[in-house]
Amino acid sequence: MIEAIPRHIGYIVDGNRRWAKERGLPTIQGHATGYKVLHKVVKANFDAGVEYVSAYIFSTENWKRSQEEVGKLMNMVIKAAVDDLHIFQENNVKVIILGSRDQLSKQVIKAIDNVEIQTADNTGGTLAVCFNYGGRQEIADACKKIVQSGISADEITPELITQNLYSSEVPPIDIVVRTSGEQRLSNFMLWRSAYSELLFLDKLWPDMTKDDVTTILEEYSRRSRRFGG
Repeated sequence: MIEAIPRHIGYIVDGNRRWAKERGLPTIQGHATGYKVLHKVVKANFDAGVEYVSAYIFSTENWKRSQEEVGKLMNMVIKAAVDDLHIFQENNVKVIILGSRDQLSKQVIKAIDNVEIQTADNTGGTLAVCFNYGGRQEIADACKKIVQSGISADEITPELITQNLYSSEVPPIDIVVRTSGEQRLSNFMLWRSAYSELLFLDKLWPDMTKDDVTTILEEYSRRSRRFGG
């Protein structure tokens, strides 16, 4: 029985490329399948009562990948933001994009800005998409905003930094889930994951199902969170 539902689950979406390689498919097919799975996983979380789901889909380090792969990923993002807007609307999902706009094309920025605007009033759950995102950069950007506002060094507190993060209304993560068997955070939500539970799954992201969401929630419910106490 699931007794405790986390308010915010963060997913490090990992294993799309490996999944495609194992099947002799193009890398982009792994990303496309992973994106379809993301819809199912997010819906299962919201149906279970989770309020916030964050998904790490493109890091600031991912620009190091081949120009072809990055280009196809950017096209996928535009397509998802435009063609699938109706899915977010029909499911009453609010979409927030966390990350830098640096290096993004005007087309990509227009698409992601629009999906944020169009879904801003939805109340069925918030999907925080970490896109062109880096945890260290987020903290650095928050500090820059504070300095630029004229705040003195003595006035800077953890609470103030929290208020200046990307989309500061997104709460701390209760549990971080990473697929593919890798066991590291990879610069994901470093500030918000300070006291997160961590769960590492061996399966690749495109193999995730609704049943896995139930397993994650059951595992979280068994954890005893102490917050350093």
